[in-house]
Amino acid sequence: MLASMASRVWICLFLFVFSQIAPSFASETDEAQSKEFVLTLDNSNFSDTVGKHDFVVVEFYAPWCGHCKKLAPEYEKAASALSSHDPPIILAKVDANEEKNKGLAGEFEIKGFPTLKILRNGGKNIQDYKGPRDAEGIVAYLKKQSGPASGEIKSVEDASALIDGSKIVVVGVFPEFSGEKYENFTAVAEKLRSEYEFGHTLDAKLLPRGESSVTGPVVRLFKPFDELLVDFKDFDTDALEEFVEEASTPVVTLFNKDPSNHPFVIKFFNSPNAKAMLFLNFSSGLVDAFKSKYRDVAEQYKGQGISFLLGDVEASQGAFQYFGLKDDQVPLIVIQTNDGLKYLKPNVEPEQISSWVKEYKEGNVLPYRKSEPIPEVNDESVKVVVADSLHDMVFNSGKNVLLEFYAPWCGHCKKLAPILDEVAGSFQSDGDVIIAKIDATANDIPVDMFDVKGYPTLYFRSASGNLLQYDGDRTKEDIIDFIKKNKDKTTQQDQQDQQDLRKSEL
Repeated sequence: MLASMASRVWICLFLFVFSQIAPSFASETDEAQSKEFVLTLDNSNFSDTVGKHDFVVVEFYAPWCGHCKKLAPEYEKAASALSSHDPPIILAKVDANEEKNKGLAGEFEIKGFPTLKILRNGGKNIQDYKGPRDAEGIVAYLKKQSGPASGEIKSVEDASALIDGSKIVVVGVFPEFSGEKYENFTAVAEKLRSEYEFGHTLDAKLLPRGESSVTGPVVRLFKPFDELLVDFKDFDTDALEEFVEEASTPVVTLFNKDPSNHPFVIKFFNSPNAKAMLFLNFSSGLVDAFKSKYRDVAEQYKGQGISFLLGDVEASQGAFQYFGLKDDQVPLIVIQTNDGLKYLKPNVEPEQISSWVKEYKEGNVLPYRKSEPIPEVNDESVKVVVADSLHDMVFNSGKNVLLEFYAPWCGHCKKLAPILDEVAGSFQSDGDVIIAKIDATANDIPVDMFDVKGYPTLYFRSASGNLLQYDGDRTKEDIIDFIKKNKDKTTQQDQQDQQDLRKSEL
């Protein structure tokens, strides 16, 4: 549960962070275009359609999702271009917000929108789509994904085209393309092909950086960081897969505006580890001293459940908004755990990094909490109550509470705000109902109770204690209907009895 919750939050963070530093991949569609190349699937035709094809890409989307709306025209352009590929590459979409399709969303473990899946062999093999989101990039990525998982390197030119120094490339060197070791290599290549590029060769002399002394069978992983290349000779599939995953992770992930670093930042955020992030001004004269000390700490704690990232303040403004950080706290270390706790060391010195991380690992650092004051409820201008305590606002109020988990930077939250104001206004004379919101980026949220997949997330707790997640349409009318159907009638005596009961249970 914790890992699932954490991955959803990190996905949300990643989408927001990169929306701040990367150009939008959206473009206008040609309204005159009548033919749609993206297939529309639902629960009734999904299995039959996927079962007929060896290679299908499916987008799970929600109509209200801004990222989905941006992707839509690019996805359609790519589908049009790929329809003439030999064989055709099928692009499809599923409205995962529709009630009838929620079983599909659960089956494919959809954690956010849009999510794209590659389905091979009639849907028997499922992989995450991890490529670009512009039409040209989608086409290039899927053409490569629809071909062999590993390409043969027959010349120096082949090697140079594949190993360009900007990405992870895994190359198997073999005396012949047969046998158990070669078959295991190709099996791992097929499994991990959506994340890495694979090649195989009979001649190590074709590879860059003087590999004339290399004799197969051996796997050589090329990467644009740390030691640049690593060899591995264990061809057990599990061991080989673990090697690729570990060797392709930087000791310290660099987060700046260079797009070549972005795949490694994605990998950092997708990691199940706790995440340590040191934010610096990269133009500072002390940056080299910080980098050296920070790398030493990252080396020391490698393999101990914590990943390390070094971020440039200029490129990290999205992260600063997400975490509620301030520029005057830089140099700053943030550690975020998978249960949502946040630990801060503002204005850190290079010599303090090691001791502070050690204190954190030993449990001697208290989590950071920031909360907003509750406005005076009798202020007529306030319609939605801002909560700084879930216990006081939700669990101990004795009332029916609709609670929004929001992020200050979230565009969807900003769009929902006036709608919730109208909902609150409609219940203004009903003392049994409270409409409230809480900043989920600045407060600790109990993940064992609230499954916050993204922002905004709405929950409703009735006066009798029934907790429901709201997943309906985000219109005033639908939200009001939901509250009326699920709310309990309360009286002042009921509330007092409930509060007395809670106190006796404590």
